[in-house]
Amino acid sequence: MITIYHNSRCTKSREGLCEIELLQQPFTIRNYMIDHFTSDELKEVIKKLGISPIELVRTKESIWIENYKNKELSAAEIIETMLKYPKLIERPIIVLGEKAIIARPKERIKELIR
Repeated sequence: MITIYHNSRCTKSREGLCEIELLQQPFTIRNYMIDHFTSDELKEVIKKLGISPIELVRTKESIWIENYKNKELSAAEIIETMLKYPKLIERPIIVLGEKAIIARPKERIKELIR
């Protein structure tokens, strides 16, 4: 089943959700701004994405710029920062089985579903 990690206040995330709805396949929505990631869940998603933790960070967010920009953080510290400030997590994240993508642009969703 498809899972979308979604932030309803984000335009790109809403576009991704619309794209998934068009697929007419079963899916679940996880609003991670309300139903926060656990450390293990976030690590698992990063593993499925095949990226380093910093690649999942929205580095243009004011929280990041004001508190973390130009600091050397370990992968564990970056994950803890995303857990503390979920707004920093890129979105939407689409997971299907052992694969995941950041659906920017939304057309990437079709690559995952093939």
